[in-house]
Amino acid sequence: MSATGHSHSHHHLHSKLTAAGLLITLGIIYGDIGTSPLYVMNSIIGDSAISKDLILGGLSCIFWTLTLQTTLKYVVITLSADNHGEGGIFALYALVKRTKIQWLIVPAIIGGSALLADGIITPPISVSSAIEGLRIFNPDIPTVPIVISILFVLFTIQQFGTKLVGKFFAPMMLIWFSMLGILGVLQMVTNLEVFKALNPYYAYHLLTSDVSDQGFFILGAVFLCTTGAEALYSDMGHCGRKNIRISWMFVKTMLVLNYFGQGAYLLSHQGKTLLQLSAHNSNPFYLIMPEWFKPFGIVVATLAAVIASQALISGSFTLINEAMRLNFWPKVRIKFPTDVKGQLYIPSINWLLFFGCVGIVWHFQESSNMEHAYGLAIILCMIMTTILLNYYLIMKRVQWYFIAPLILIYLAIEFSFLAANITKFMDGGFVTLFIAIILISVMSIWYLAKKISKNYTKMVKIDAYKKVLAELSVDLSIPKYATHLVYMTNSNRSDEIEEKVMYSILQKRPKRADLYWFVHVNILSEPYKKEFKVVEIIPDDLYRVDFYLGFREATKINLMLKEVIKDMVSKGEVDITSRYESLNKNNIIGDFKFVLSEKFLSNDSDLTFFENIIMNAYFFMKKFSLSEEKGFGLDSSSVKVEQFPMVLHAPEIIDMKRIH
Repeated sequence: MSATGHSHSHHHLHSKLTAAGLLITLGIIYGDIGTSPLYVMNSIIGDSAISKDLILGGLSCIFWTLTLQTTLKYVVITLSADNHGEGGIFALYALVKRTKIQWLIVPAIIGGSALLADGIITPPISVSSAIEGLRIFNPDIPTVPIVISILFVLFTIQQFGTKLVGKFFAPMMLIWFSMLGILGVLQMVTNLEVFKALNPYYAYHLLTSDVSDQGFFILGAVFLCTTGAEALYSDMGHCGRKNIRISWMFVKTMLVLNYFGQGAYLLSHQGKTLLQLSAHNSNPFYLIMPEWFKPFGIVVATLAAVIASQALISGSFTLINEAMRLNFWPKVRIKFPTDVKGQLYIPSINWLLFFGCVGIVWHFQESSNMEHAYGLAIILCMIMTTILLNYYLIMKRVQWYFIAPLILIYLAIEFSFLAANITKFMDGGFVTLFIAIILISVMSIWYLAKKISKNYTKMVKIDAYKKVLAELSVDLSIPKYATHLVYMTNSNRSDEIEEKVMYSILQKRPKRADLYWFVHVNILSEPYKKEFKVVEIIPDDLYRVDFYLGFREATKINLMLKEVIKDMVSKGEVDITSRYESLNKNNIIGDFKFVLSEKFLSNDSDLTFFENIIMNAYFFMKKFSLSEEKGFGLDSSSVKVEQFPMVLHAPEIIDMKRIH
């Protein structure tokens, strides 16, 4: 497909508005942010006595956070920063990378790692909050085994793709949001005073006075209402911008109605604490339900919580896939369960997330304990998105007097949230930060090692070897190695090749072939594209093929090269029949052999202390990553892997004297 066709299809995705599209958006995008009424008010009140100032202040904070942070920053501004239809912090980084500002990689890696760390805590907190509703019927019910069982089922069905689950998700979320709104309205009718909370004064009053035990730090609890905004941006490619913007109006209305409904109920119980309202389940979310409705409410809440987890799991797969393409993550196996674009399944990440979730449930036991660990990682991600967004707006030539106040306001809001969330560090926030730091280390090591090895890869001019290659191809004194010999190269220029490739062909063991192919893969900063270019270097002897692939495309070099050669044969540019006489007569196609070089760190390398740590960590991680042949999608029967020493900072020339 041509580039124009691609941009047209992405434009179509973002301008298309259908009832089905809006419904699917509800199912895929809003899970995380949609289940926050399960725990936000509970977290804001904590052990404090219920008072008018506390409730109105809390509601005011929630309303203005959803308006400024989620609606204005994410739905209005950030969704405009799409990379050929795709969203998320790495897609945003791929866009601003064009500014050639090197350090922008730092916010990208920190933000991506924080979002992944958040993916480990969202499923446990959502599912636990919902399941704890069962305590209304049986106060002693053990929730941990139930939560782990639900998570196990959720992670097991990932391999079938979200298409299967999506059909069930969307109507379920429609029921959930409608339920939120209706429950809220029923309570608000009894107490219209909650509408005072629309006045931001109440939020200001709550943060600056001692209405709550937590004071300014209550923002850490308020922040939980917007945690899904980052996931909303990451999943933009699935649903389209317009569908998200229109459906958000409905979602935000339902959320606000439910929060205000909880507030109205609590205002009629001033002076009491939550525990005094109900000994079994003091969560305001369940308290506003009529008794007869509670069993249904708990079932719907549990299903919505499972769906909320889905949004972050599929977001994590997308994130890791992009990280691999941007050279931030070791190559791992990716499966494409359905034909739907952007839907992928990464087994290793799936089970890593599952064990992470189980660890969180085991460690914290209760959803109220998990709230402490929740939010610290995601606010870091939001700050990093704001930094990248600043450069995106500059790149788009937006006037500075518009950018400066906007970015400063958001940095002020987000740093306030960060300051409030820092207090959670000792209560469990260190767990998500620890996970984020591990992920940051993996990404940084992988990126730096690739950079170091690229700096020490010696390139040679192909021109210098044309004559010897042409002669080698017809030298019958050397046994034929293959009819078609294919080398993967990292050289961006078609007139250069790595020295080790020439060493392999001419010296390691001279390899005679009828045709030599150099194949180079370019990963583009847009998601979907499949193009190729062929350069004839020596007529009928040496060809170079360049693939231009989007960062979301699967690299299946075996199949792609066959397509390229089919195209060349149809145009009469190359003859691929076997050169062996008997086979040639019968039009048998010649064999293909791929040669890959696997690097190992040479003992002759003279590394600095820092490079030594990076390279050793890199080679250790490489053992667990996907082999080059699987990464390129090659058939192992036609691949030869050669070990090649990687010499960094070769030592000085040894000055020796001969004596007689």
